[in-house]
Amino acid sequence: MTFSTEWNIRYKKNTHMSIWPWVELISHFMKFYDPKKSKVNILELGCGAGANIPFFLSLKTEYFGIDGSQIIIKNLKKRFPNIKNNLVAIDFTKEIPFERKFDFIIDRSAITHNPTNEIKNIMDLVHQKLSKNGIYIGIDWFSTKNSEYKNGVKTTDPFTKNNFKTGPFKKVGNVHFSNKKHLLNIFEKFKIEVLEEKTTKRKIPNDNKIAATWNIIAKKK
Repeated sequence: MTFSTEWNIRYKKNTHMSIWPWVELISHFMKFYDPKKSKVNILELGCGAGANIPFFLSLKTEYFGIDGSQIIIKNLKKRFPNIKNNLVAIDFTKEIPFERKFDFIIDRSAITHNPTNEIKNIMDLVHQKLSKNGIYIGIDWFSTKNSEYKNGVKTTDPFTKNNFKTGPFKKVGNVHFSNKKHLLNIFEKFKIEVLEEKTTKRKIPNDNKIAATWNIIAKKK
């Protein structure tokens, strides 16, 4: 299974337990969401501790979530009993088990914890599961400009590192970094609506650390 066992450990220790919705995800979603549409289906890959679930439920959308951690999915089923049948612990690099098609498939820094070949497989599955003109929204895919790209242990995939000894990626397994050319290759089956790279350079403390990530909004062709 591709899912990193380190994430189960993080959740068991109540770390990486984000519970507030991600502002950039909401902002980009609302640009494409039509409130007049009677029924909107949403699938979140790597739903984690459920930070985005209350927001989507508040819009009366039909929400589905997948995560590789059985621990976190069990937790979410208790918190959101009305959608417990829509929450599944499974390796989404291999399958998306729901029979239906989705208007939106969203991901905030989940797909990026896999190597390139598995990310391409995920995006094939995403393409299959999106409805006609369906939208994929990916927030915070890590950029090769990120300072952490120089850290970690190299793998056979030049875009993937693991075994970080310090920093934000310590004990989270694989971390994938992308440049523009690489992303265009990954999303070749899609029409990219938005591709933006965000970089922040820290000045105090003056260590010149750079946090760099991509936001991607892509439509099924």
